Amino acid sequence: MRIPDFKLERYFARWEFTAPHLLCSSDIEGWRMAELLALADPEARDRWEHLTLGYTESTGLPALKEAIAALYPGLSAGQVLTFAGAEEAVFVLMNVLLGAGDHAVVTWPGYQSLHEVARATGAEVTLLPLREEEGWGLDLEALRQALRPHTRLLVVNFPHNPTGALPEPTLFEALCALAEERGVYLLSDEVYRLLEHAPHRTLPAAVERTARGLSLGVMSKAFGLAGLRVGWLACRDDAVLQRCAAYKDYTSICNSAPSEVLALIALREKEKVLARSRAILEGNLKLLDAFFLRHADTFRWVRPQAGSVGFPRLLRDMPIADFCQSLVEREGVLLLPGTVYDFPGNHFRLGFGRTRLPEALSRLERFITAG
Repeated sequence: MRIPDFKLERYFARWEFTAPHLLCSSDIEGWRMAELLALADPEARDRWEHLTLGYTESTGLPALKEAIAALYPGLSAGQVLTFAGAEEAVFVLMNVLLGAGDHAVVTWPGYQSLHEVARATGAEVTLLPLREEEGWGLDLEALRQALRPHTRLLVVNFPHNPTGALPEPTLFEALCALAEERGVYLLSDEVYRLLEHAPHRTLPAAVERTARGLSLGVMSKAFGLAGLRVGWLACRDDAVLQRCAAYKDYTSICNSAPSEVLALIALREKEKVLARSRAILEGNLKLLDAFFLRHADTFRWVRPQAGSVGFPRLLRDMPIADFCQSLVEREGVLLLPGTVYDFPGNHFRLGFGRTRLPEALSRLERFITAG
């Protein structure tokens, strides 16, 4: 397999652990170990205390799979396969479903692996742009026209990274129906699901709505546990899941034993975990609303409807990559230029899931005010 460099990850490799103020992180502030363990019920605490550091079951800890399945009404633990992060799940699924002669449609901008791994399998990929002037919404008719007789996979990401867009329920239902109608698999990247800023806007998971649906989840985003590296696919197609399990034998084989138990603790107390995440987002969004109102002549801000990232646009006559470079060098504040997505315009990813956002935002304001 030959695959291009992952521009976003290479950018983070350069700056993420040297820049003092991250204003583009995609995850929620990480939990401290002691705080997470304090949530453990007696059974989970006993698992932790008596854990042995050997290999784990390749398809995932059964109790963890039960907790994940509970996120999807009607699903069983046997319809869940765990991975070492969502990235591995994407890699494995693309290699199982796609190859030369196949076609995939992927929403864009988006996480690079969602389209580059598909291309690396030999499949042809059509990028389906989301547009700022349309509130970053999905154009179902454009999607319908992008599908071909040999289209095998449709990839969507809602709540969306990096824009925070969220389709209306009727549009999402129509999307699932279209996948059924055309007989294509629907990979729904739902890693920000349950972080809707208006909780009543939470969409059903794709795996709930269509037998062609595969729902991608991870502990990194909504749950604030990126360091666990636990992701999963929820799928009702047993044959696909079995093929993914077999392919995984050539990647991670199995998850980390401590990570599985810690993920189990968090999922059993998911309401408390999600309440913490939502509180961080709510407070930071209020600061961002005021900031973008004050600086409407410098930025255009389509307010995210869900998740912990947005995709504002710089209105100054200055390339966004140069703006971000100057900002991190002068103020130590890291933003992610839209160039890492190869997306046109002066957009940048802004993350608001971290507790130190107020200081980073203050430094950004000082930077743009100084000129």
